[in-house]
Amino acid sequence: MMRKTLLALCVFAAAAVQAKQWTPNQVKDVIRRVNTYWQQNNKAEVRSFWDNAAYHTGNIEVWKLLHDRQMLDYSIRWAEHNEWKGAREADPAKWKYKQYGEGQDYVLFGDWQICFQTYIDLYRIEKGEMKDEKDDNQTSPNGGGVQGNHISQLSPLTSDKKIARAIEVMGYEADSKANDYWWWADALYMVMPVMTKMYRLTGDVKYLNKLYDNLLYSDAIMYDQETGLYFRDGKYVWPKHKSANGKKDYWARGDGWVLAGLAKVLQDMPEEYVRQPFFVDKYTRLARAVASLQQKEGYWTRSMADAQHAPGPETSGTAFFTYGLLWGVNNGYLSKKEFAPVIDRAWRYLTETALQPSGKVGYVQPIGERAIPGQTVDQNSEANFGVGAFLLAACEYVRYISK
Repeated sequence: MMRKTLLALCVFAAAAVQAKQWTPNQVKDVIRRVNTYWQQNNKAEVRSFWDNAAYHTGNIEVWKLLHDRQMLDYSIRWAEHNEWKGAREADPAKWKYKQYGEGQDYVLFGDWQICFQTYIDLYRIEKGEMKDEKDDNQTSPNGGGVQGNHISQLSPLTSDKKIARAIEVMGYEADSKANDYWWWADALYMVMPVMTKMYRLTGDVKYLNKLYDNLLYSDAIMYDQETGLYFRDGKYVWPKHKSANGKKDYWARGDGWVLAGLAKVLQDMPEEYVRQPFFVDKYTRLARAVASLQQKEGYWTRSMADAQHAPGPETSGTAFFTYGLLWGVNNGYLSKKEFAPVIDRAWRYLTETALQPSGKVGYVQPIGERAIPGQTVDQNSEANFGVGAFLLAACEYVRYISK
């Protein structure tokens, strides 16, 4: 009898922990603590490469929720430092993208294009087009069809330094015949949302069409039709590459980039766009595949389908997944009944394990491209992109519990 009583008490206690209720203000306090810690300990004046730019996508989301001008100024300082550009090579004949490169000639390489997400958002904020979340969540420039507020003359836009380079570079890519720009999963977060933001900025459907064409190429080389998940790139496709235990090796942060990227795309893609159902189907299928691989502790292991390949918690992939799932529930693409348990577990991990008392976000796998057996990832493992992912998830969680 005593053993049964103790067991019942343990079950009750576990249920009580699971049922912990957050208020929107409590989550906002967490957001302020995390973002203040990062901004006070890291200068804004750094290059516009992907890792820094990924943080700023989270910081913009913080501004949309809190309207804290001081936090927004951090992104403005970063943009000004980089002259509102990514890679700076001026001659299009020298622009590269077909392999990894950090040089200034890799203008068409996605890691140098993610900065345009923030530049476009800062431009729209200045113009008063992101005053509140209701305004910002409209799916087309005028709430109309895919032609929206098409701007036939781009001169008013190209004369503004905040978006001139984005228009030059992304317009070049949208008009080009090539479609093999996105050959690694990360690029789907780096650049897909740039394309939909460019559509929203200009009203020109060519950006949506190019997004679709480029994604078809990505799917051809790294999409697993069987599961709906993505391999990080062509090198990691099964069975050519296997995890330590012979399983398919899906890298959590890689698929995190994709799910979060698709959520961002659907925010700005009009429902009237002919390819919109394709993106909805891809997003919902990926969300269910991701949810099925969550660990009971709430995180996703670095190799999602083989927990023993690189065991233990990892925050960046988990946070991007949490954001992507939350956004889907909040906007009616995913069932709350189906995904609430997954979200609750993930949120507990993010706030009880990943988040440190100081505001540091730990357990972030360092920059890389795969799950590495034996690599140390602990409470002191932090990174700019991990903070950005955490902020995205936390902001969306406020909306989730506010409904």
